[in-house]
Amino acid sequence: MKLNILKLNQLLKIHAIWNSHVYHGWGRSRKFFEGWYYKVVDNSQTNAFAIIPGIAMDENGNKQSFIQVLDGKNLKADYFKFDSNEFKPTPKKHDLYIAENHFSMTDISLNLPNLQGTLIFKNLFPWSNTFLSPGIMGPYSFIPFMECYHGIVSMNHDIEGSLIHNGKKICFDNGKGYMEKDWGHSFPKAYVWMQSNHFSKSSISFKSSIAIIPWLKSSFIGHIAGVLIDGKLIEFTTYNGTKLNSCDISQDEVNASMENRLFKLNIKAIREKATTLAAPISGFMDGRIDESMNSSIKLKLIDKISNKIILNDIGESAGIEVAGDYEKLIK
Repeated sequence: MKLNILKLNQLLKIHAIWNSHVYHGWGRSRKFFEGWYYKVVDNSQTNAFAIIPGIAMDENGNKQSFIQVLDGKNLKADYFKFDSNEFKPTPKKHDLYIAENHFSMTDISLNLPNLQGTLIFKNLFPWSNTFLSPGIMGPYSFIPFMECYHGIVSMNHDIEGSLIHNGKKICFDNGKGYMEKDWGHSFPKAYVWMQSNHFSKSSISFKSSIAIIPWLKSSFIGHIAGVLIDGKLIEFTTYNGTKLNSCDISQDEVNASMENRLFKLNIKAIREKATTLAAPISGFMDGRIDESMNSSIKLKLIDKISNKIILNDIGESAGIEVAGDYEKLIK
């Protein structure tokens, strides 16, 4: 019986390599976390929430499940802790229950002390996924000792439904959403993360992160970015030969430039007031990071072949995190 369970867990882990949205922690009991990040913004951009369900296990095998809620416009955050037994994932698909709360790729239903309701997601746009390059991690998906793995569930999608927040009903019909996730044992020692899908056209979306990546006994600066425009996702990643030309970080701004064989991308992010969230260290949610959902990101995307500017636009209601010893990212 035990051998059958071990074999099943191994098969589920292999399946998860090419399906980053599903649960990866089968058979894990210590020094592991996994969390999904749902960003939801209403049509008027008056209300913006990040809803983060997950599981955390420390080095001694202590476990807890949780749901974090970031009220991005009002700069407030809540952390709801649950027994680990109330965390109930489904094999081979993202269909997760935490107590009376349900999470999937196409909907969420919440029954929290200050947040209740159901949202439905339509017209999802995932990151590219091939046999040799699974999702946003690409070939790094196959490396077993990474500190933190990352997945994009949807770069951009439409929302229907409503939530009741502190007794007030908020309609999210015609709102915009974004979904990603992380798993491993710790967030990077230093990183910058940013995202917006509120540009001049509703079909445009952007996500980028730059981080210190431990590698054997050393480390390197890894970078990933994606610009979704006119139904095409233009990818800038360490593994596709993208070069990070510059990265400058201050209390007010993040400026970066990167280019691949065909495109050059200039990023100017204006940082606004942030709210503190819990983050994983060695599996447990003992770390702290600050996230803003009121920031803005200016993008300039240039076609290197024609030397034409494809996109010169500003994304609002942007999420931005600058965490850890970020001076090590400056170049």
